[in-house]
Amino acid sequence: MKKTFSLLAIALFSNLITAQTTSIPDPNFEEALIDLGHDVGPIDGVVLTANIDDLEYLNVDFYSITDLTGIEDFTALTELHCYTNDLTSLDVSQNTALVILYCERNQIVSLDISENILLTDLGCWDNELTSLDVSQNVLLTSLGCSDNQLTNLDISQNTELVQLFCNNNQLTCLNAKNGNNENFTYFNAQNNPYLTCIEVDDVAVSTADWTGTDFTFDPEAEFSADCDNLCSTVGMTELSTLSLNIYPNPTTGTIHVDLGELKTKAKLTLINSLGESIFTQQFESTYVLDINAPSGIYFLQVETNNGEIETIKIIKE
Repeated sequence: MKKTFSLLAIALFSNLITAQTTSIPDPNFEEALIDLGHDVGPIDGVVLTANIDDLEYLNVDFYSITDLTGIEDFTALTELHCYTNDLTSLDVSQNTALVILYCERNQIVSLDISENILLTDLGCWDNELTSLDVSQNVLLTSLGCSDNQLTNLDISQNTELVQLFCNNNQLTCLNAKNGNNENFTYFNAQNNPYLTCIEVDDVAVSTADWTGTDFTFDPEAEFSADCDNLCSTVGMTELSTLSLNIYPNPTTGTIHVDLGELKTKAKLTLINSLGESIFTQQFESTYVLDINAPSGIYFLQVETNNGEIETIKIIKE
């Protein structure tokens, strides 16, 4: 009897192991897995982990998915397509085998791909991204991040990159100095109205070679070997100790500067995108500045009598 009971317990334990499941809370995601043959109906919020943990390719485009929870157990994935869904977030930190990721046309507000060091192709255009760090993705050959709200993009560590689509953003800083400019086959940085400087390997080479329909830039954007004056706030030290209130920004010309409860004298300096001081004024508590200069990027530095400094990037439309 004891032997029979032991065998039964072993069998039950074995079944528990083989029946390990992964939670899939989004019914649309589970519906996609059912349609693809990785799960069986009815929709119950789980999928057998054994059915998905060795998958290398997954395409769940056009399923109105809002939550990809469960994707972390797809540990063998090398290619993921989740194009045109309703995602606001995407966690692929456990999918370290990913080589290709396409998550376009969602509402993703942040995307951490620091653990996905094998990525060669990333498509994240038409989302709500305000920042994108690709410094750990040194194998990237193609990056599509168009139609977001990016203000800064640095691809200097992506030494294999040959295709870049970063058009239709709010870029003010673009560092494309990756040592591989001569091999670029496509570069679209158009419709970034505040981008005046693109940092490149060699100005002469980019000017000569980056032409034609495969290379598109705004007329205001110029190539430079050093755009630090834009991307490091003109090299000035910024301190966060000031309760500085500056509005509106962007502006059509008038800026209100308010030191809040800090009752002290201060010096206001307006600096253009070349790092040149174009206006200086002493003031106390508040000041209204009229920027009588062309549209573009400016930097407003406020320095108090006790040495506190804060620098704010200003966009004049």
